[in-house]
This record gives sequence, C-alpha cells and structure tokens, in this order.
Amino acid sequence: MRVKILGAAGLLLVLSAVCMLPSVQRGLLRLVGRALPAVDGAAYLQPNPSPVLLDRNERVLAAFLNEEEQWSFPVPLEKIQPQLIAATLAAEDKRFYSHSGIDVYAVLRAAWANLRYGGVVSGASTLTMQVVKPMLSQRGFLGKLEQASAALALEQKTDKRSILEAYLNQAPYGGNLVGVEAASRRYFGKSASELTLDEAALVAGLPKSPTHMNPFTAPERALARRNTVLRRMADEGFISEAERIRSTERPLSVAWHDMDILAPHSAQRLRKRVMNEGVLQLTLDAPLQRRLETMLLEHLRQFDHTINNGAIMVVDTQSREILARVGSADFYNADIQGQVDVCHAVRAPGSALKPFIYALAMERQQLYPTEAFLDRPLDYGFYNPQNFDGDFNGLVSAGEALRWSLNVPAVQILDRVGVDPALTLFRDLGFTTLDKDTEHYGLGLVLGNCEVSLERLVNAYLTLVHLGVAQEAVLIKGDDQSPPRSLLSEEVTLALWNMLEQPFPDDPWLDLVRTNDKRPRICWKTGTSSGYHDAWAVVFNAHYVVGVWMGNTDGRSAPSLIGAQSALPLAARIVRSLPLPMESAWPETADRLVSVDVCAATGLPASAHCPVTTKAMFPANQYLHRRCDVHRPRPEGGTEVHWPADARHWNLANVQDSQGTQGERKSTDTARHQKLAIKSPTQNATYVLSGEEGHDRIRLEANLERDTLQWYVNGRYLGASDYAAPLFMDLVPGEQELSCMNSAGDTARVRFVVEAS
Repeated sequence: MRVKILGAAGLLLVLSAVCMLPSVQRGLLRLVGRALPAVDGAAYLQPNPSPVLLDRNERVLAAFLNEEEQWSFPVPLEKIQPQLIAATLAAEDKRFYSHSGIDVYAVLRAAWANLRYGGVVSGASTLTMQVVKPMLSQRGFLGKLEQASAALALEQKTDKRSILEAYLNQAPYGGNLVGVEAASRRYFGKSASELTLDEAALVAGLPKSPTHMNPFTAPERALARRNTVLRRMADEGFISEAERIRSTERPLSVAWHDMDILAPHSAQRLRKRVMNEGVLQLTLDAPLQRRLETMLLEHLRQFDHTINNGAIMVVDTQSREILARVGSADFYNADIQGQVDVCHAVRAPGSALKPFIYALAMERQQLYPTEAFLDRPLDYGFYNPQNFDGDFNGLVSAGEALRWSLNVPAVQILDRVGVDPALTLFRDLGFTTLDKDTEHYGLGLVLGNCEVSLERLVNAYLTLVHLGVAQEAVLIKGDDQSPPRSLLSEEVTLALWNMLEQPFPDDPWLDLVRTNDKRPRICWKTGTSSGYHDAWAVVFNAHYVVGVWMGNTDGRSAPSLIGAQSALPLAARIVRSLPLPMESAWPETADRLVSVDVCAATGLPASAHCPVTTKAMFPANQYLHRRCDVHRPRPEGGTEVHWPADARHWNLANVQDSQGTQGERKSTDTARHQKLAIKSPTQNATYVLSGEEGHDRIRLEANLERDTLQWYVNGRYLGASDYAAPLFMDLVPGEQELSCMNSAGDTARVRFVVEAS
C-alpha cells in the first residue's frame, strides 16, 4: 500500500512539474497521442438517433424510440443555445479548448482530493473522455487510463467543435433522454435552441448524475445543481453576477412534456418504414399541420358534442404535395376511436361526386355548360329523387344546378350518360371502393349512394385542378410519383371550373364591388350523405385543394351534418389562412374555351328561330350538334315554343312529350294591344287529381308569353313566368282563383275546381 501511495505521490509531482510548463504539457500529450494506436473518430462521434419523421423543411413531425429505447435527437452545434454550451463547459470542462484530451490540472486536483479522503470523491474526466467512454469496456483505474488514451488519440484526429457537438448529443440527461435536444423537449417542451439561461444551466448540470438529480424525482437536488452551474458560469466570465442572481432566483420551471408528435396517423402508417430508414421526410408543413389539428378541435366545439370527429387534407396543387393531413380530431381519444385514420376511411359522399358526372356528360357531348333543366319532381317509378331541401327551383342552368347541388338535374344528366360509363370514370379516378355492379348503384350514384374516402376524393378533385390529368398526391419526399393519366379533356375541366366558381356563402363582401380585391377566385363543392351521417366540402383553385370531412366515428347522424353548414365553414377558414402565392389562382383558358351564341331561354346553341340569344363560353372541343329545339317556326310565320311535357324526358335539343311525340305548341306571336288572357287553366275547368307524384300539376299559360307575368292563386303569390322560364302550379283540392298581371299592369283572372280522385 505504501509503495502505491509513494508511486501516486511521485506521479503527482511529475504532473505538477509538467503543469508548470503548459507548452511542455501540450507537447508531451501530443507526442503521447501520436504514439497511441489510431482510432476511428467517426465511431465515437456517431450518435444513435431516434427514428424521426421530418416535415418539408426538416422540422421533426414525430419520433420513435431507438433500438436502445432512448429518445435521442442529434442537432448541429449552431442550433444549440450558446448559453447551454457555455453552461456545459463551465460545469464539465472549463479548459476544454486548451487541453489535448486530458486536463492535467483536473487530474491533479482529483488525485489530491482522493488521496486526502482515502477514496474517490472527485473525477477528472474531460468532455472528450466522456465521449469515448461508452465505446470502452474497462472500468475503474484501468478504465480511466483507457479513456485517457482514447481521448488523446481522438483529439489528434478530430477538431474540438465536433467533439463538443458529439458530447451534447450523446450525454445522458435522465431516464431515457440522450442529448440536450431530448432533454429540452422533455423538461421544457421546446428546442435546445430556445432555452433561457436558467433552463440551460439546469440541463447542463444533469449529466454529472442524471438519476440522482432528476428534476422530476429530486427537484431540490436539481435546483441546487442548477445554481452551482450558474455560479461556475459567473466565475468563468460567461455571465455577469447580475445575470447569475436573476437566474438563481427563478423557480425550477420543469414539467413533463410528451415528445412532440404531429400527423400521428401518418406517423403510425409509416412507422415500419421510418424504423428501417431512420429518417423519413414528408411533404407536410409542421406549422400548418399543428394549426389545422388545433383548428379542427376548435371547430367541433360549436356543435356541442353532436359531431365528434373530422378529417382534413390540404394539397399544394402545383407540386401535388400534401401540406397537411389530419386523420381525426384527437388521435388519443378512445371515445371517438381517434386512432382510426378517417382520411383513409370510406363514407357516403353525398353530392361531392356530382362535378364528375357533369364533366363526363360534357366529355361525351351530351351536356353544355349553360344548358337549362327543369328542377321539378322527377318520377322513375320506384325511384323519385328529391332535392336536399325538399324544394324545387324551376328552370335552372347546368351551372346553377351544379353550384346549388340540385338533385333532379344531376339525375337527369346521369340518366343521359349512363351508370356504366360513370362507374368507369370513378374507378379510373381511384375510387376502388365502388366495386358493385351497375344495378347496385343505379341513378342514385350521382347522389352519393356509395362509399369513398377523403383521401380519394381530394385526389379526384386534384385531377380537375390539373385539367383532367390524374396523378396521386405525394406524401413522402423523394418517392416516385404515379404515372400521369389523362381522364378528361382540358377544355371540359376548364368549363367545369367556371361552373363551380363561387364565393363562400359567409363572405361579408358578396354584394359589394371592391377595387384592388386580392381574394383569389375559388371553386367549391359540398356533400351531405343521406340521413345526415357525413358532411363534406372540397375547395380548390390553382393554388390548393382543401378537403374536409365532418361526422361521428360510429356513423351516428346529427342535424348539423350538412356539408354547407359544418364542413364548408371549416374549409373556408382553412383556405383563408393559407399563404397567397404570387401566381394566378386561375388557369389560363387560351383557346380551350370559345364563345358560342346560345338561346337565352334554353342555354343551348341557338337556332335561327331563338328570339333572344346571349354569349356563353363552351369547351372548344364540344360539337354544336345539339341546338335549341324549343323555338320552332310557324307555317304561317312567327315562332312557336315547345317545352317537354315532364322533367323525366327533359331534353331541350329534342323536345318530346312523355309518349315521345311532339310537345305542346304555343305561339310567341304577340299583338301590341292584345288583351291579356289566361289560357291554362281555363275558366270553370275541373281537374281530378291522379294521386301520382309529379303528375298533379299544370303549366300556367297566358296569351302574352313574351311578357313577364306575375301569378297569384287565392291571393297568394306563386311566382313569375316568361318565355324563358315557364311556371308550374301544384294542384290541391278545392275551388281556386288564379290571376296574373303583366308588366303594363293589366290583369286576368280565372276560376277552376280541383277534385280528389
């Protein structure tokens, strides 16, 4: 024992002599370092990071424990708060930049203290020694020698900055936290670049004894250690005495923070790939993702728990990259089955599919954008489509019918096109869930009697944005895109843009004209499933596609589950919050849309007999073979007006009645001084109700059809009619008095009776 003590004392004397000559010390240690076997610097400096999902700007979206069940998020030195670096140097190795891997002064101090107290009471490990320690097997005195030699060798191969960065990313900070970034996130819920001075001092002091001074289990010891680090920082000149006092007086402001996880459904879906690759970069934008996750929860509060879930997707249309993807309102809420990815789940889309039927009809030369339809009860025997609000709107254009989401015109259009071609288009668009036969869906397909996912719906609308070219939206940076497929023509999709364009219904400036208006043009479409189970909204322009689904995870219905009332307001709020690019929000039409003379009454390409025409923009690839058949010449001169007998056989380019014969003929010749008279119903007529839906109605007619007429029954206003918009009256039992008035103030009146069958 005496020999060992004398030997140690002799060693101390030698080291003391060396310490008196710093240049000799450094030279000697460099010689020793060069004499040692070469080391693989990368092996010591390489951290073992937690697998992470990164956003488009390399911000962490989600992370997973590494194979050692640790949280580790290595960051470059420039992204670490400078005061945290200073605190680490003050606490662990104040001569880091002056030694060569071994701090001889610290060795002397530790050796003297240990000899004096007869045991290990002080250490002398440098940051470099602590970096190499995990890779070495020896412990005790031999372990220290091994660490010292490895540290000397490493310092010959690696610069100080790399060693310091390695230490800050590999040191233990309590529990399964490795590195300052993991510690900062856990204890303070922020990055290591954002720590305050007192927070930095706390983190820097933990590696000395991370378990003994854990701020969660031993806050008093952690506080004492923090204040010790602050004092050392002041002693070394890193901070002023005033800064030390202020920070020392601050309480220990630690709290448990879960590791940030955004887009948890995407993270769960990609977990296996992330674990294999270590780092996976997505196209998502972390701030936008966080904002929309919060926005969805806020939006749901107004429905007082009648709606408990929702999903959101936002796509950058130019790059086809998904900027945000919110799979449910709360991933951790078991009551709403929050871990179910509703972006991927299938639900009934309601009217959200209608635009594609309109596009298909135009593509097949069976519909013009301005073509007029009669929105009235429609009878297909066992199938009688009704509008969502139960009301009917009379004569409407195809664009109005689409924007107002009217069911009767949509069914008429699908009846023209056929269910088979519609199913083919939907399947080409990626709606693989539409796997039943034609008979299963029937004409109800256009009203959404099927199931689709928000993911597929957004991709389908992305096809419209790209003027008919289908290609999948991208979620993972660097992944190959699916090959583009042309499904619709540019001309038809441009016409559909014009048909769908409209401001949001809650826009306070709807009725005002403002100069220098910077609001971008938008298109939107909503959908409501039968029985109020699902509400949808999709908004798009040349900048973004925004898709929203609202509903209950268990499928429960709610009165508020109406696309325009629950989904569209959220979609509108999202669109208004998105950055406004410099590029135009609207595609160039060039020569893809052409001006066509159309009949003002029918919206069809005008014939030579149409009394009033107007201009409309048609797809350049549409044939003008379907012309207005409502206006025909009379043998004796003038023009006759022919309207179809019912909505089921409504085709204004080939007007026929329900038996397929020529429809009613009504003269449009007018005499300037002709007396106003009602032609239908006739005076003292008796009508017997048939009881068949859609048949107990009559068209109101007068002899002056080119004038605008106002109609009243039993003193109640019915509506207006003219040559372009006939008016129909539903019959009810009893005696009726019908009157009309023209623009000159002339009136006419008839009485008639309606009897029950």
